[in-house]
Amino acid sequence: MQDATLREVCAKYKVSRRAVQGYEKAGIVKSTGRNKMGHLLYDDSAQERIGMVRMYQEAGFSIKEIKDIIDAPWVSIKPILENQICKLKMEKEHIQRQIEILCDLIKN
Repeated sequence: MQDATLREVCAKYKVSRRAVQGYEKAGIVKSTGRNKMGHLLYDDSAQERIGMVRMYQEAGFSIKEIKDIIDAPWVSIKPILENQICKLKMEKEHIQRQIEILCDLIKN
């Protein structure tokens, strides 16, 4: 990979400019320079971090939680991920019950 502009990073990870700016403000990621036109650039490492942030967000973690875990050692992260899996499974069961209730309403 090569350095990518903010626009390219946003397109690649399907994230808004404002979101990346929020990651920067939170101290999770930072640009690695500017091109000759003054656009922010992100190297491979920064791009990988943005991808990780997106993955954690999609798994239900807040920016604050992501900031705490993104650089933590695996031994610390593993139980946090296991706990999140339990939370997501409970949410899934709740949603499934709601779907069944609505399906029953439609049938009647």
